[in-house]
Amino acid sequence: MGRVTERRRIIRIRDGAVSTRPDTLVAEEPLEIRLGGKPLAITMRTPGDDFALAAGFLVSEGVLASADELANIVYCAGATADGENAYNVVDVRLADGVPVPEITLERNVYTTSSCGLCGKASLDAVRTTTRWPLEASPTTPVRIDPATLAALPDRLRAAQRVFERTGGLHAAALFTTDGELLDIREDVGRHNAVDKIVGRALQQGRLPLSSSVLMVSGRASFELAQKAVMAGIPVLAAVSAPSSLAVDLAAETGLTLVGFLRGSSMNIYAGEHRIALPAAAATPTD
Repeated sequence: MGRVTERRRIIRIRDGAVSTRPDTLVAEEPLEIRLGGKPLAITMRTPGDDFALAAGFLVSEGVLASADELANIVYCAGATADGENAYNVVDVRLADGVPVPEITLERNVYTTSSCGLCGKASLDAVRTTTRWPLEASPTTPVRIDPATLAALPDRLRAAQRVFERTGGLHAAALFTTDGELLDIREDVGRHNAVDKIVGRALQQGRLPLSSSVLMVSGRASFELAQKAVMAGIPVLAAVSAPSSLAVDLAAETGLTLVGFLRGSSMNIYAGEHRIALPAAAATPTD
């Protein structure tokens, strides 16, 4: 899949001088995800890692939790006017015995922030459907140093190859608690980037990601928090602000949520027990 970027002619003005030149843009195309041949969802994405995106989406929907529950993913015929396949439709087949959720035009999609459910219903849906409770006692409890967290945004940015060429992509990266980069994906939608990360982990049999830190560009929405929880990721960090519902979900599920991660500064909104804070930290202020 080589359609990550496209070239367009632009008019550029710099210091009053006008010129024309080609510019590199991020590609954005729709991807229809089908489940057992039936349309399930459509997302606008940057082409690439489409199978991982579909698999990750189904993890966040609570449909998949392990590689052996997935039979296969294939591209469907999605021909253009000139007869070429557009590779914008994928069909996911579940393994025998894995229940297929009912698909209707008004299906109850609890995993998106625009689903129309009330906040309490959204929180309950994630808490009751995740197969990887974050507060279950792991063999080695997750602890991360603030200095390690502070280094993650620069490591994320340094690994964004397409962003350097376009300036128009979000990214999600998976790190160890020591700050080692495990995987990074870019996409026009940060939720898609996270799905690609999670989907690759599912395909490789690595779920739950219980010793990992998920770092995202931009803000931390409810949708990103629930994707982390559904994949068993204990720590979510973002360079910008979380939403109120994301913070509520983190508190409800035991997710460690860090926002405004810039330089040596950060805000810890929930799950501070996983952060190796100095002994005199967290002095109350008004």
